[in-house]
Amino acid sequence: MAGVADTPQDRLYFRQLLAGRDLAVGDPLATQMVNFVYLIGDRASGEALAVDPAYDPEGLLAVLAADGMRLVGVLATHYHPDHVGGDLMGHHVAGVAELLGLVDVPVHLQAEEVPWVQRVTGLGASELVGHRSGDRVRVGDVEVELVHTPGHTPGSQCFAVADRLVAGDTLFLDGCGRTDLPGGDPEALYESLTTRLARFDDGTVLYPGHRYSPASAATLGSVREHNVVFRVKDPAQWLAMFGGR
Repeated sequence: MAGVADTPQDRLYFRQLLAGRDLAVGDPLATQMVNFVYLIGDRASGEALAVDPAYDPEGLLAVLAADGMRLVGVLATHYHPDHVGGDLMGHHVAGVAELLGLVDVPVHLQAEEVPWVQRVTGLGASELVGHRSGDRVRVGDVEVELVHTPGHTPGSQCFAVADRLVAGDTLFLDGCGRTDLPGGDPEALYESLTTRLARFDDGTVLYPGHRYSPASAATLGSVREHNVVFRVKDPAQWLAMFGGR
């Protein structure tokens, strides 16, 4: 008979780190941008994946080492420099390129996002793994589903693991990702929010890419009840309200 420590929920290693507070302490840009970095892994195997490891690669590895974990891969929600590194408003953000200089691990993306990440980070195609929606990345005995949610960018993706959904900039507790940056598509984002994420039940806990609300996470039921983006009745209303963002 398996012990309690052998259950999938107890094996799951999951940490939400706030840039400027838990990582990159004292970095004014990280503090201003309030990005979340996530660690997902298997406590039994000691292996972990990092989601959107921007600002402080050395600090991220130090957190993992303190927890007795080691990095085996990166999951990137989308190409923007505050999530994967690169030039942001004239400031260089350390990210996946610098991280791969410290540890040799694959970077998992939706296939549509590969060329965008290449341009922003300077990484080569051989260092990036392109996926389709529904693909799963295994870390130890923990599986993470990659859910393609285009709109904020062409290859934006969310990550489903256990009863959690790490949403990047697709969906925040209040509001959603903007669509007026290169690659943005308001119609695609509406479809992602209303169709692609519809299968996740109200008890799923949403973990966003930024701390734009007092809370750091909330159930999808609460988000659907209170977030204005779910009050839109049809695509025409959506484009009228959010098409210019």
